[in-house]
Amino acid sequence: MGYDVTRFQGDVDEDLICPICSGVLEEPVQAPHCEHAFCNACITQWFSQQQTCPVDRSVVTVAHLRPVPRIMRNMLSKLQIACDNAVFGCSAVVRLDNLMSHLSDCEHNPKRPVTCEQGCGLEMPKDELPNHNCVKHLRSVVQQQQTRIAELEKSSAEHKHQLSEQKRDIQLLKAYMRAIRSVNPNLQNLEETIEYNEILEWVNSLQPARVTRWGGMISTPDAVLQAVIKRSLVESGCPASIVNELIENAHERSWPQGLATLETRQMNRRYYENYVAKRIPGKQAVVVMACENQHMGDDMVQEPGLVMIFAHGVEEI
Repeated sequence: MGYDVTRFQGDVDEDLICPICSGVLEEPVQAPHCEHAFCNACITQWFSQQQTCPVDRSVVTVAHLRPVPRIMRNMLSKLQIACDNAVFGCSAVVRLDNLMSHLSDCEHNPKRPVTCEQGCGLEMPKDELPNHNCVKHLRSVVQQQQTRIAELEKSSAEHKHQLSEQKRDIQLLKAYMRAIRSVNPNLQNLEETIEYNEILEWVNSLQPARVTRWGGMISTPDAVLQAVIKRSLVESGCPASIVNELIENAHERSWPQGLATLETRQMNRRYYENYVAKRIPGKQAVVVMACENQHMGDDMVQEPGLVMIFAHGVEEI
């Protein structure tokens, strides 16, 4: 809808008046053939009822509309208009093209954001400040935080309960297999199969990774760094039966021949792109599991897998 004509100083050229709302054009657009101009909102609403020009009834659609000529935009921008907040005491009269800038800073704007200076520091519209109560607001904030904490604790408890049930089921199944192994020799390897499936399930849950800077490899991580990586492995669901082995294999002293020394790593670097690597969540580190890298030679993999830590250059695929 257009601007109220009474807000402007002096006479407004009739070519700058919207034929639909009779206000001064706001965001004006023009029909290309008849060149009649309208407020964008006005003509859009008009087209919801009929596809004709409101002035001469020629066929026009939204797709036909074009911006008004620059000379018309310049004429509009130079008009002098009273502030929207005149009813609240603002006496400013500004150019139309400066109106929005003025409104954002107008001290009389009832919706201008202000900050409570009574203690809580909440930012709110100016017209809400007289009825604002810091204690009530802070109590509401505390209640919201308490509700959020309760929801998080409930979610965490449910998650822990599910994990506990899964671990219990696995332990019961292992105990059952151990109990019947002696009865049926054909079941001797089932326990190992279960452990293998656990490992495979965990590996499949990790995000595939690509190493872009093999030169950033940390081949002799200290105890602190190894502890950080171990915690990430545990949190990712790594089976407890292989965590310590993987951490031991994070140091070059436990690496196979193809990774054992700096010289061999430099010589074999072009082969490393063939590794199937999975990212250790949240860390610049990958795990290269033997079960996924059977295509690599024995001098490139280690049971059950290798942990490679980098200073940088690990990306998820």
